[in-house]
Amino acid sequence: MRVRVRVNGAWRTAEVWPGASLLALLRDALGLCGSKNACEQGECGSCSVWLDGELVCACLVLAAQADGREVRTVEGLTTGEDLHPVQRAFVEAGAVQCGFCTPGFVVAVVDLLSRDPDPDEPRIREALSGNLCRCTGYQKILDAVRLAASKLGGSSP
Repeated sequence: MRVRVRVNGAWRTAEVWPGASLLALLRDALGLCGSKNACEQGECGSCSVWLDGELVCACLVLAAQADGREVRTVEGLTTGEDLHPVQRAFVEAGAVQCGFCTPGFVVAVVDLLSRDPDPDEPRIREALSGNLCRCTGYQKILDAVRLAASKLGGSSP
C-alpha cells in the first residue's frame, strides 16, 4: 500500500506492507534510522516520534494510520549541522553511552521541556519513565535534562 506522510516538514511517499508499523516506514522505506527498533511492544521508548505533535511509540502505530499526517523524528531536531540544545546537553553531560536509547530519550526530553521548561525531579522521572537504557544508570541522563532546561531558559543545572 502507498503511504504519504509529512516527515520533518517534507512530504514523503512510500510503498509498504499493509501491516507495517510507522517505525518500519521510517527506517526501512524512508531511510530515517534515528528511531530505533528494540522491544516492538512500546515498552522501551527507543522508537519515540511525534505524530501530529503527540509523542508516540512508532512501533505501535501502523504506517497506514500515519497516512496524510505529520511526523517529526529525532532527525528533525537538528538545523543543518547544529544540534538541538537537548542533543548538545546529552553530549556535554556524558549521557550518551552506546547511543541506542539516546534518540528516544532526546525526543522525550524535548517533548517534556516544550510543555514544562522548568520540570522538577519527579516530573522529569515521570516523563522519562517510558524510556529504558540498558547500558547504565540514569543519573547522567537526568543531569542532561537539567542542563538542557538551563540552556533553554529553565532551571539551572
